Amino acid sequence: MSELAKAGVIGAGAWGTAIAQMLASDGRSVLLWAREPEVVEGINVDHRNDVFLPSAKLAPSIRATGDLAELASLEAVFVVTPAQHLGSTLGELAASPRDLVLCSKGIERGTGRLMNDVAAAACPGSAIAIMSGPTFAHEVAAGLPTAVTLACADGREQWDRLAPVIARPSFRPYFSEDVAGAEIGGSVKNVLAIACGVVDGLELGQNARAALIARGYAEMLRFGEALGARAETLAGLCGLGDLVLTCSSTSSRNFSLGKALGEGQSAADLMNDRRTVAEGAHTAPVLAELANKRGIAMPIVDAVVRLLEGDPARQVVGDLLARPLRSEQDGAKAAG
Repeated sequence: MSELAKAGVIGAGAWGTAIAQMLASDGRSVLLWAREPEVVEGINVDHRNDVFLPSAKLAPSIRATGDLAELASLEAVFVVTPAQHLGSTLGELAASPRDLVLCSKGIERGTGRLMNDVAAAACPGSAIAIMSGPTFAHEVAAGLPTAVTLACADGREQWDRLAPVIARPSFRPYFSEDVAGAEIGGSVKNVLAIACGVVDGLELGQNARAALIARGYAEMLRFGEALGARAETLAGLCGLGDLVLTCSSTSSRNFSLGKALGEGQSAADLMNDRRTVAEGAHTAPVLAELANKRGIAMPIVDAVVRLLEGDPARQVVGDLLARPLRSEQDGAKAAG
């Protein structure tokens, strides 16, 4: 892969647009696929994505397209579609061996598959990598310092291909081979961010939020290790780092959803009225199901599922606080 080979990005939401902007910051040509015709036109005519990332003036080397076939010949494609649509979108991309860098965070409903398994089934022969970490789109687009995990299924050889494409003075990737860990960290933290938003919406204070982050991290670790993730991966950028960021700011869609639930708004109304996707709302039920099948205690995740099903926030929080007292290190089924 040449140093300035053209890169492709599938998905022109806020995060996909920010990735395109980061990739284009050294003058690289970037082809950005968008489903919405108005987004394509805005990027190509005004160099702006006013629908999803209005704060950014985009590099002129970014070109948008509504034709996925235009990306078929590219050697490196970053996939930033909503997690539940990743498989169907990749199914439209011509099958050809390439590097697929997955930036979507979630678990597929109905199958319980992680995104790397979804992508491998849709694009056999492609090399899969996961890029995940504490990243708010508007900060990445503005060139503010950011660090991420780049987990490469094909190991160092794939890292050697991708690192020069991704690394920038203000965007620093760190190598990992733990694809499962990188995915699980990003998926679970979205659910936990909803819970932290509820704490904020109920005005329960900073002590409660800090405790929830710590206990939520324990749930992430239990689930991840049960599925083969490494503890050190989950303690890094794509796990604990992303968890802390997403659980602390209304810039997080998942946190904002939880805050609105805590303030008494209806889960059904919130889910029907959001143009941008709060991935944690889709991940929570399947995550809870997977954990229950494996006997993994995830009481905070279970509480988020109840909230999304319409249970009152104060009742759910009260039930969570009333659970039997346990050792902090207890990882048994009844723990949490």
